Amino acid sequence: MAAARSRSRRVSLPGVAELLRSTAPQTPRPDGSDERRASGREKHTQKITVYLSAEELLDLERARLALLRYGAASDRGRIVREAIAVLLADLDARGKDSMLARRITGGPAAGGGIR
Repeated sequence: MAAARSRSRRVSLPGVAELLRSTAPQTPRPDGSDERRASGREKHTQKITVYLSAEELLDLERARLALLRYGAASDRGRIVREAIAVLLADLDARGKDSMLARRITGGPAAGGGIR
């Protein structure tokens, strides 16, 4: 019992330096690629909540099932992380001409902007 009482219930939070640290690679990648990588299968300590329409959630589940048919079993979280990595890499590489920027701004070939 005494050992249980001595443990702190405080949550360890990152400091300001960790939150504001640069996430850009310090040196360019040797292969010259500017591709972002999703974090993959590891423990994730940060969380956001995203609300989806019923149609968007069904599309996400259809994508998961399609990947399963292709032999690439994945969960919805992994699919979302991969999609984010792909879109952010495109944004880094192409800026305002990226797919994300075009869709958000409703520019040419935007596919209708935000739903």
